[in-house]
Amino acid sequence: MPAVDMNRHSQEINLANFAINKIIKSAFNELIDPSLGFDSDTRIWKMTTSVAELAFLCLQTDRDIRPTMVEVLDTLKEIQTSEFVKCESKSCPKEFNCGRLGNMSYPFSEFNKPHCGLSKIDCNNTFLYPKVELEGVLYNGFKKWLWINGIDLSDLSLEGYLAKRSCKSFERNLSFPNSPSVTFGVYNNITLFKCMNGSSEEIGDYFRRYENYSNCDGFKLYYHKPRTDERHNIPADLPPNCSIIRLPLRFLSNSEPVPTDLFDLLTSNFTLDWEVSKVCSKCIYREGQCQNDSKNDFFCSKVLGGIFFIITISIVILIICYCKKGNRSFSNILPRSTPSEPSTQSYELDSGFFGVPVFSYAELQQATMNFDSSRELGDGGYGTVYYGKLPDGREVAVKRLYDHNARRKEQFVTEIEILTRLRHKNLVTLYGCTSKLRDQLLLVYKYVPNGTIADHLHGHKANDCSLTWPIRMKIAIEAASALAYLHASDVIHRDVKSNNILLDQNFCVKVGDFGLSRPHPTDISHISTAPQGTPGYVDPKYHECYQLTDKSDVYSFGVVLVELISSMPAVDFSRRNEEINLSNYAINRILRCAFDELIDPSLGFQSDAEVRRMITLVAELSFRCLQHDKDMRPNMVEILETLEEIQHGEFKDDKKVGCDGNTKESVQVPLSPESEVDVLLKKLNKFPTSPNSVTQVWISGSSTSTTST
Repeated sequence: MPAVDMNRHSQEINLANFAINKIIKSAFNELIDPSLGFDSDTRIWKMTTSVAELAFLCLQTDRDIRPTMVEVLDTLKEIQTSEFVKCESKSCPKEFNCGRLGNMSYPFSEFNKPHCGLSKIDCNNTFLYPKVELEGVLYNGFKKWLWINGIDLSDLSLEGYLAKRSCKSFERNLSFPNSPSVTFGVYNNITLFKCMNGSSEEIGDYFRRYENYSNCDGFKLYYHKPRTDERHNIPADLPPNCSIIRLPLRFLSNSEPVPTDLFDLLTSNFTLDWEVSKVCSKCIYREGQCQNDSKNDFFCSKVLGGIFFIITISIVILIICYCKKGNRSFSNILPRSTPSEPSTQSYELDSGFFGVPVFSYAELQQATMNFDSSRELGDGGYGTVYYGKLPDGREVAVKRLYDHNARRKEQFVTEIEILTRLRHKNLVTLYGCTSKLRDQLLLVYKYVPNGTIADHLHGHKANDCSLTWPIRMKIAIEAASALAYLHASDVIHRDVKSNNILLDQNFCVKVGDFGLSRPHPTDISHISTAPQGTPGYVDPKYHECYQLTDKSDVYSFGVVLVELISSMPAVDFSRRNEEINLSNYAINRILRCAFDELIDPSLGFQSDAEVRRMITLVAELSFRCLQHDKDMRPNMVEILETLEEIQHGEFKDDKKVGCDGNTKESVQVPLSPESEVDVLLKKLNKFPTSPNSVTQVWISGSSTSTTST
């Protein structure tokens, strides 16, 4: 497209404006030349959208946000080198002959075509056995299995060390390529924890249930013997100065006793097996190549010709030249931070899975009685949660992410990353997950037995009357504590609601469901991203401006506070249209001091003066949280401190929200005249509130409208 085209809409005559509008809406198909193969080739899609996002940065109205030309050049090189198959790569054979191993195929490649696989094999006939390279270590290949993906390998160096019972044996380690396309494994292996001498005195206590080997200078080894009932998961909190090594385990017949000496358990021979993912298998079947980009994200590629390379570079040069000339008359529609959801974002976990135990699908299937509907604990927009019991007796909640959820892998990884990085008594505990390469993505949590706040307030447990006011106050404080901790850790929850706040048997809070959460570095004002969340809880400013901040969680928490004092749901279509959202309903009542229409009468608001004082103050706090202007809302630390002061009778605020919306000096404010209330409500209705649907279209105060994408 030309830089200026009078045939386009008046606001999009400049190509810059046109491109910005399309990129913000992720409408890349309306921007990118279809002849480039954008819709048909995944790799081209990744590259062109990445270049478009780079152009977006260059076109920012704030020059301090734009990258330098050196940064632009580095980014373009990274896109090029990570996505292009080099010209010399040409085609990769589906199979190649490798002597006594027979025909081999992906994930293996010949030594002279390393780009065709993850592990190279030297099939040179001068060797007695083919040489298989795994992460820089050469092994002899003896035999290929016919019925499984497996080959028998031998580590000659390890064989020599074991024969001498040398501690150099423990300098070896089974290590495999890390790829989203293939899972490698050695069925018969042993995990050793190698701890340096002079480490913490607590190490002995930490490994008290382990065997140990202390005949090596400089370090000790801890391990579980085969045939023990101990789970062999890697601890998440490994002591300092301890590392993990894995070595092949000698096959032991059922009649053979387990050796007491560590060296007698080890061998240099092992069977390497592997499993190619379904998407990679389909790629190979279609004569493509399974590739990883620079972020280890999978894509299926075909060899790109020189013509496409020239076209792409030409587009890049045009974009760079346009950036160097500076901005034209751009409209002020740009967000003031960089886009936070690039299309090339990698959703894969690293090989350590952040240190969490990995469960097999069969194990969780058995624990949940094949995901029986009678075990169902909850059903949400992204997955179903089931009750289960593991063989070791632990009660668990197993979340099964929906197959039709396009972003389920991102949510899967996000939840694992957050819950392994953060520890707080009021956050749910993650026990583990299934493999990232399985079609079924499952997360395993410690079971929280008493349901959610929503269950007790307006769900199937509402008739129990178990949530007295002191308990509700305790719940509010603990939930605020968890959210304040998240914000202090630079995390925005993005889906705060009563259904995501669980309660144990003592009504202690456990905040869960971090699939939509986002990191929020302290050095940026907001994250520009399409609104997500639950209707009735979504910050209207976030929905209107696409700007996510920690104050978005504050708004959602304000809705939860109103639920706690009213026992009403966040969205109720039986209410008047303008009060379907509980936030609207509450604001109208608080402005008129009509607390008796808002507050659950079972809490003792009318009969207990102390309860009345506390609930009124919590209602006023919720009013502050629900302000349309995010800068008027308190932060979570201030909310937590206020709630604690209210609980202990220490809260002193001379400025109360009066019935006319102005600040008053007295606690008891008389009802304002009806005409004044009407004026206030009319003013209030000028501002948008949380949508009934996250796809609801809003018209902003400017002349242009924004819709969620």
